[in-house]
Amino acid sequence: MNIELLQLAGRDGGTAYNLGRTLEAIADCSADTDLLVFPETHLMGFVGGEQLARVAETLEGPTLQAVQQAVRQRNVSVVVGLVECDAGVYYNTSVLVTPEGIALRYRKTHLWPSERADITPGDRFVTTLWKGVRVGLLICYDIELPETARALGQLGAELIIVTNGNMDPYGPVHRTAITARAQENQLFCVMANRAGQGDDGLVFAGGSAVVDPFGRVLYEAGRAETRDGVSLNLAQVKAARLSYHYLNDCRLLLQGDTVEHSDGRRELLIR
Repeated sequence: MNIELLQLAGRDGGTAYNLGRTLEAIADCSADTDLLVFPETHLMGFVGGEQLARVAETLEGPTLQAVQQAVRQRNVSVVVGLVECDAGVYYNTSVLVTPEGIALRYRKTHLWPSERADITPGDRFVTTLWKGVRVGLLICYDIELPETARALGQLGAELIIVTNGNMDPYGPVHRTAITARAQENQLFCVMANRAGQGDDGLVFAGGSAVVDPFGRVLYEAGRAETRDGVSLNLAQVKAARLSYHYLNDCRLLLQGDTVEHSDGRRELLIR
């Protein structure tokens, strides 16, 4: 599986600019690319307060529709973050968009303190089968809590994709966390972080990374904007679990209701 990580400097509230860069990246991807991964809330940037209502969109809104059209034309898939509005409630959401449509939607379950006044946390962890691989999504602060990745592992995930908006001075925290989440669940973790400086003065840490099921870092970006491709050998998941299998050996499972869908989605609802 060939993945491109887009470590970009977005504009907070600048949907048109962010969408333009997204469409350009999709159009310019390599012929053998399977998936492009963008940062957290990449399409809208970080917004709150009165700006939130003006910028947030539904999943059927014009911004994701434009992404969907580009994905179909290029015959590729993307994971991208947005600020979602659903019946007047706002979520920090990431979606897996394929040529067939939105295959997976995940609403961030663990909010950073500055989000909590405006954003509602999600109530479930989600996976889907994509290209024969069970894929799950997480967002930024989620990965600092081991239970989030374990929930996806418990749902059978082989690949976790993280849209990230991690800022200074916390870059080393996510470097450690993403490595641990991959190793302790014996799966691939792919993380695309934001670069540059936000409108509120935050300086984003970059450090997008890919870690294999043994906890080995296959790729790590610097701090500047970058676009790089990584090829995953998914047979490594089986190899990592051959002699010992943490998820099978674990004696304390996470509680929640597991829901199977006919389209291949599998969810763990938070109690």
